[in-house]
Amino acid sequence: VQLQASGGGLVQAGGSLRLSCAASGSFDSINDMSWYRQGPGNERELVATITGASVTNYADSVKGRFTISRDYAKNTVYLHMNSLKPGDTAVYYCHIVYRATSYSDAAASWGQGTLVTVSS
Repeated sequence: VQLQASGGGLVQAGGSLRLSCAASGSFDSINDMSWYRQGPGNERELVATITGASVTNYADSVKGRFTISRDYAKNTVYLHMNSLKPGDTAVYYCHIVYRATSYSDAAASWGQGTLVTVSS
């Protein structure tokens, strides 16, 4: 399974961006779809998750500003980011948990990362 992320860029503080990540390849189902980020000098952290039942969960630092959503038909997850702050500057990675077949164990895949830079 391959993940192709897009939508990063340079934005001023207070601005908005939308990240997209499309899954392709051979799989039976996708369970959780998530966004992680890794800022300069920081460890990778979970930003938001949306389950197969569309239950969402957010890091405290982004609650009320970011919204995660998914398009089941397109196997795509989105991250809508509003009121961006310089502290949101990071490489953002998408991550999915999927099953190759209905009998397979769950597996995971990472996207290549997309850079978001927020200027003050």
